[in-house]
Amino acid sequence: MIGRIVLAPAVVASRVLAPLALAPSVLASLILIPASSLAQDVPGIEICTAEKAMERRTSCLQSNIDFLQTTIKKLSADHQQKIDAAKAQIEALKATVISLQKTVNDLQASQKKPAEDVNKAQPAAKEAPQAKDAPQAKVAPASKEGAK
Repeated sequence: MIGRIVLAPAVVASRVLAPLALAPSVLASLILIPASSLAQDVPGIEICTAEKAMERRTSCLQSNIDFLQTTIKKLSADHQQKIDAAKAQIEALKATVISLQKTVNDLQASQKKPAEDVNKAQPAAKEAPQAKDAPQAKVAPASKEGAK
């Protein structure tokens, strides 16, 4: 037995059974792969001018059309959602601006009231000294008449 290696029965059994032990995991991974990923046709724009047969060229063009239509539908739906969100945000901002305008108007009105009260108080204060001066003015001319 020169040149031959004799393996123990346990080693032989492990080498024979090792591929069988991997088989269930390989089968499970194949089962879990979706069928769409096994397909060779990847959605997208294809160059159809390379096709010689008219039916294959027509099929290629139709798949391009289908891809473009689905892409347009997805994009339009996404953009419509963005537009709707922007409209809702604009409406919320309009409501905020209206409430802020009301607050500013209230503050301006409250500032005008004290200013008007001060303006009313100033003419009343001016009138009050004149009222005091008026009787004295009348008295003074009367005293002049009495002096004559």
